[in-house]
Amino acid sequence: MVHRLATETFDVLVVGGGITGVGVALDAASRGLRTALVEAHDFASGTSSKSSKLVHGGIRYLQSGEVRLVYEALRERKRLCRNAPHLVKLLPFLLPILKRDGLINRRVARALGSAMWMYDLTGGWRIGKLHKRLKRDDAGGHLPTLPRDKLAYGYIYYDATVDDARLVLAVARTAAAHGAAVANRCRVTAFDHDQDGRVVGARVDAGDGEFTTAARVVVNAAGVWADKVRALEDGTISETIRPAKGVHVTVPWALVRNDTAAVVPVPGDRRSLFVVPWGPQPGGTFTHTYIGTTDTDYEGRLDDPPCTATDIDYVLEAVNAVIGTHLTMADVTGVWAGLRPLVRSASSGRTADLSRRHRVTTSPAGVVAVAGGKLTTYREMAEDTVNVVVGILGQRGRCRTKKLLLLGADGFSELATGTPEAHLADRYGTLATAIDELVAKDAELGAPLVPGLPYLRAEAVYAARHEMATTLLDVLTRRTRAHLLDRAATLAAADDAADLLAEELGWDASERHRQLAEYADLVAREHADAK
Repeated sequence: MVHRLATETFDVLVVGGGITGVGVALDAASRGLRTALVEAHDFASGTSSKSSKLVHGGIRYLQSGEVRLVYEALRERKRLCRNAPHLVKLLPFLLPILKRDGLINRRVARALGSAMWMYDLTGGWRIGKLHKRLKRDDAGGHLPTLPRDKLAYGYIYYDATVDDARLVLAVARTAAAHGAAVANRCRVTAFDHDQDGRVVGARVDAGDGEFTTAARVVVNAAGVWADKVRALEDGTISETIRPAKGVHVTVPWALVRNDTAAVVPVPGDRRSLFVVPWGPQPGGTFTHTYIGTTDTDYEGRLDDPPCTATDIDYVLEAVNAVIGTHLTMADVTGVWAGLRPLVRSASSGRTADLSRRHRVTTSPAGVVAVAGGKLTTYREMAEDTVNVVVGILGQRGRCRTKKLLLLGADGFSELATGTPEAHLADRYGTLATAIDELVAKDAELGAPLVPGLPYLRAEAVYAARHEMATTLLDVLTRRTRAHLLDRAATLAAADDAADLLAEELGWDASERHRQLAEYADLVAREHADAK
């Protein structure tokens, strides 16, 4: 891939390997454009691996009047369920109607009931799942830790969940299968201009020297780093992105015991938290539950934003106040913080009130930039962006991604819930046979990568051979989600994982030690940020 970047001339070069960038690359490549994509770090290493891991319309956006946004998002949800059935799974959500001082706020209750019907009309019907009203005991059965005396009744509605980092990787690999040159660890350091001042390529640092990648059009899809990439055009920095930090925490499932996701209000705030079960196990139980998200202005470091003690306390206090748990910092097994690349507006209100709609612009130097949006609508964002690109190129070519299956989807069928085969199929789809083949050749690769978590040692080997994983962090935080589930257990197993990768990637003792130290530093930094 790097050789292609250095030697070929492309129609379009995409800068940024998050969900938006890989979506643009797939759309362009599937239309027949000669396409390249470069990512400075690892695929999905920014916001796209640190989201709420939901494919949803956003029921709260109905309350702010963004009906069109919800309609479009639910339409895209249906497409994702069809195009990536191995990754995108329908998930019931409990919306509890709570009492205060023994009374129900009937105005709020009526508004939520109306919102349920509106959600169905804007997209619930597309997946054949309409909301239901549940009696108190039935609603409480889905979230046993919620005190019954607080609960009046509840609603069940449906959205979908996805492993966000795996989705990004699947889209990137599908783009490569359509001819795109896609590479991580390739940082853009400067843009090349022609005599008229138009950008016609980029200087790229792949770690062992720089080269030029020539392209007729460059797309800036760098998310929260978009303004930094834009500065490479003319040396000036304009603030077009307003980062908003979203924090999630992971706790053992046994402390919450929810068999569905739940949406719970934050007392004294106009926000809600998602409480989502994670890590399905045989018998219908789970290993963990994650809770989030916050939505606050952010001005700190863009790389690995911190989960502070204030952030974590906000989440824990909010969920404890509603569902009657007594979660403490000691119960937290994992954390993550992502930065939403919201489009800056004249409004100085809360980030939670800013629109999640996206915007595509073209600079005087001809760089096409896409910003804003949300994970669920990435395909539509990519389509709008490539429509602008083909217009600049003076070419024709209709979008083909509305029904384009991602790698692993063709021939995929659901396996029995709770079996080891189901776990692999839900992460790799039909490509799971490659993991089975590794285990068949070496039975030791069938052992857990991290004891207590569902990942196999074979998955680390596969990540290095076929998924461009080049570091221990790539494998423990993104190719698998072991670090987000249980960082203490993952740290304890990191030495064994490093042995596997050292053999695959040719690390000597010094590099192996460096990789382990880098992961240990991440764990230590997370603990320090939370103090």
